[in-house]
Formats: sequence, structure tokens, C-alpha cells
Amino acid sequence: MLPLLIAFGVSALLTLLMVRLQSVHAHRTSDRDFNKPQGFHVEPVPRIGGLSIVVGVALGMVPLLWLQGEQALWFAAVLLACALPAFMAGFVQDFTEALSPRGRLLATAIAATLAFFALDAAITRTDVPGLDWLVAFTAGSLLVTVFAVTGIAHAVNIIDGFNGLASMCVVIMLAASAYVGYQVDDPLVALLALAGIGAVLGFFIWNFPAGLIFLGDGGAYFLGFYVAELHILLLVRNPEVSPLFPLLVCVYPAFETVFSVYRRYVLRGTPASMPDGIHLHSLIYRRVMRWAVGNRSSRALTRRNSMTSPYLWLLCMLSAVPATLAWDTTWILALALLVFAVCYLTLYWRIVRFRSPRWLRFLMPPTRRVLKRDNRG
Repeated sequence: MLPLLIAFGVSALLTLLMVRLQSVHAHRTSDRDFNKPQGFHVEPVPRIGGLSIVVGVALGMVPLLWLQGEQALWFAAVLLACALPAFMAGFVQDFTEALSPRGRLLATAIAATLAFFALDAAITRTDVPGLDWLVAFTAGSLLVTVFAVTGIAHAVNIIDGFNGLASMCVVIMLAASAYVGYQVDDPLVALLALAGIGAVLGFFIWNFPAGLIFLGDGGAYFLGFYVAELHILLLVRNPEVSPLFPLLVCVYPAFETVFSVYRRYVLRGTPASMPDGIHLHSLIYRRVMRWAVGNRSSRALTRRNSMTSPYLWLLCMLSAVPATLAWDTTWILALALLVFAVCYLTLYWRIVRFRSPRWLRFLMPPTRRVLKRDNRG
């Protein structure tokens, strides 16, 4: 637990410092564009929370020296170094708003390639017919690995739309890898996951629910890369782990991304990279969290923003829990993937048609539910 505690303390203190010194750096670091399709804040907010997470993870790795030895610390340092292109590309975007999605994806692909060769972080088995033949070759394995890591990093950035949404989902995903790491007697991966959890939680306490600071593209791409690489390393180092385990753990952001491409390019005939405001989390904000409609105060909008995230945390857990319980059983994981896809599409279809399931009302604020009962009386 020491890596988690150190990473949490460093990240929390550094994030607090960024919030307190906002007046010094806000002119360069704050997100002031309130008209983005996926923008749901009403005041300028710093977008550099990812920096505190990276520093927290880095210092959280230090105890590996006496917990696992010098070689483990060196391994962790190389992993962090490989992540730098992905983080820096997003961080530049946070400051300049000038780097295209293609540029960020390219930087993340470079990071994944570095990890492929430096750490042997390669996907060499998938339990998917045809794909296993491809990854048997070095070039095919590199292609699939880079595609997977880049895709997950981009997916985490896509779901980073509300206070605490992406960060808590990352905590859930890292918790799954930490648990399985201990189950297969791989403490190095488990400790690296715990360091990530601590760093993210240190940021989370200032991001949720008040939204005092944002993760930013730098933080989102770093965390997506970190999650993907730890799961690949878990597979490489432990053959008993099913290749479908990482896919099921990360299926929420991954499915959101694939479905968004299908929705934009196939259904609407627009470029797949064009942002829009009809992701599942956006629909929940607009069509489920309707108790705050009409109230444009900063307090009401911030509360509505934050209360959207727990719905998606539950969705993320819908895949992470069965993945953690059946991490070595491919057929169960495959069935769980199918169940998740059906649940996601059903929920999306109902909300987009203003037919939100009744059970969603139980997560509404108690005052609102009382008001609805009074109105009926």
C-alpha cells in the first residue's frame, strides 16, 4: 500500500497547489471555451490536473526500490519514460489548444512502440480466431499493440466529460489489474497499479464534486496509456490471465469510442473525429439529470455535472466486476462482453428516445423525488 499512499499524498498536495495558484497560471491553463459540444462547465477551470498525477505516479514508484528491488524500479522508470510522449502531446494541447487529435494519437502510438520494444509489452495472444495468427508475427503484434494502446488512451480522453467520470473509471480499471496481479503473484504490476490509483485519487478529491481542476488531455492520454500498458504487461508476464480480461475491464471507454465512430460516420455521415454532444454521458446529463433544467447558476450546473458521473461509474463496474471474478475464464469473459454491449445499446436507445428506465430515478437527488411526490399529491 505504500506506493498508493505516497502517490496519493503527492498528487493531492500538488493538485491543491495548482488550484490555490490558479490566479498565476489561469491565463494559460484554464479552459475558457464554454461552447464546446462536450463542454459542461460555466467558469474557467485549469486543465493541468494530469501533471500532478504523473508526478504522483513517479514518486509512488520509489518504494519499489526496497519492496521489489532495483530492477523493478528501473522497469517502472522505463514505463514512465515511454509514457512521456503521450502525456506531453496532451499537455501541449492543454496549453495551446493547437494540437490536432491526429497529432495526439501519433504521439501515443510512439509511446506504445517504445514500450513494445523496451519492455516487451506486446499483445501476442487474443483468443480471437484469425487475430491470433496476426499477432504471431512481430509486425502484426506491433500493429495490434499500438492500435490497442492508442485506442484506449483516446477512449479515456473521450469519456473525460464530467467531474470525476474518467478518473474514477480509471481507478476501477486499475483496481481490477491490481487484484489480478496479486492473484497471479505478480506484485510488480499490482504495485504499479496501486501507485496509479493513489495518484488518481489525489487528483479526484479536488475534481469531484466541485470541479476545481480538470484532468486535461495530458492526464487523460497518460492514464489511458498507463492502464493499457499495465494490462498488456499482466498478459505478457502471466499466461494464465485470459486475453479477454483487459478488453472487458476497459470495454466501457472502448465501446463508447467505437460506437461514437459508427454513430458519426455511418449513421450521420459526418467525420468520425468531429466532436458532438450525444455521447452516453452527455445524454444522461441532458435527459436524465433534468431536475436542474432552467437553473443556470454555477452551483446548480456544477452539481448537475458531478451527479452525472455515478451513472457511468456503475456502467464501468458492470464490466470490471465480472472481469475481476473470471479473469482466467475466456468464455465467461466473452459472455460478459456480449451482455455489456446489449446493456449499453439498450440504455442508449432508451435515453436518446426520452424513455429513460425508471430505475435511473433512484439516483436523482432526494429533494427532487420528494418534490415529485408532493406534486402528485
